[in-house]
Amino acid sequence: MLGGVADIAVRRVNYGHFIRPPEETGTGSPRAEPTFGYLVEHPTAGHILVDTGMGGNAEVDAWYRPTRIPLPAALGAAGATVDTIRMVVNCHLHFDHCGGNPQLADRPIFAQRSELDLALAPESHTLPELVDHPFEVLDGEAELAPGVFILPTPGHTAGHQSLVVRRANGTVIVAGQSHDNATLFTTDALGHRTHVGTQPPWLERLLALDPSHIYFAHDNAIWTP
Repeated sequence: MLGGVADIAVRRVNYGHFIRPPEETGTGSPRAEPTFGYLVEHPTAGHILVDTGMGGNAEVDAWYRPTRIPLPAALGAAGATVDTIRMVVNCHLHFDHCGGNPQLADRPIFAQRSELDLALAPESHTLPELVDHPFEVLDGEAELAPGVFILPTPGHTAGHQSLVVRRANGTVIVAGQSHDNATLFTTDALGHRTHVGTQPPWLERLLALDPSHIYFAHDNAIWTP
């Protein structure tokens, strides 16, 4: 994991957007939020997909008013197809991150054990039909391919995880919803450097990877050092 691998591409996959209601924004006003996945094109492992889009039902749709881009169309715009995906990583299992899982259930889909425990509990934090398939269950870090590994980043959920891509021209981290946006990550990164405030315990490990870019699931902005 010390050196990067040449020719690994990371592309954004646009799954649409939803409207976060005022009860969840903390501002008293609704907020439109994009929903992104990320496609990693690896020279030997092929296409690795982080998150699969928005699922839903009548209750979810009434609350969040999503505008979805179907998985095949979203992947096509990023230069892939459903058939070319070799592995899937769910950063966590809320409905807006694993909606396309049923279409990829015959591929390895990686999730942390603690996340699956939440998703499969009687009071699940997701839609049961989205997780009704086998998973590759992890208990911590795992290497998926040369230069590509999963790093647990709990906080948003107990089993949240991020994907680290060690490229020859700089490390990229697909951080999912470790933070709602790049600005909040900046606050934590600066706080860690200046010893101000309290940051997630995994942040030191993540920053030690010297990332050149960090991508998020619900923000167009990209964090850079």
